[in-house]
Amino acid sequence: MAPTEIQWGDPPPVFVKSARFAVLYGDPTKPGVYIVRLKMPSGYKVMPHWHPTDENVTVISGSFAVGMGDQFDAKAKALPVGSFYSMPARMYHYAFARGETVVEVAGMGPFMLTYVNPADDPSKERATR
Repeated sequence: MAPTEIQWGDPPPVFVKSARFAVLYGDPTKPGVYIVRLKMPSGYKVMPHWHPTDENVTVISGSFAVGMGDQFDAKAKALPVGSFYSMPARMYHYAFARGETVVEVAGMGPFMLTYVNPADDPSKERATR
């Protein structure tokens, strides 16, 4: 698939709506391997959260800062283009974009994201509207 063929759409409800989301392989809502991309505007944050399965992330463009723990801290480690990290299941972590950023995420579905603080979950805000 060439970059121009990637079909971007709204992200799943657990992400703030200003991001864009593309499924490259598989179905992240079902069991099995999936590969997705998340395109984020500068300053986009994913507050502290965890996943029930391992998460494998490659920075495609921009700069993605990642930190460990249950509290958001702007001193997270910046990962430039080409960087890779693998987050073990149930590890508390958070991230933010420095400049417009695209990351590719691969894992075993179904994809699930649980916020440490339920008030940080954008899907809860959307559900109350």
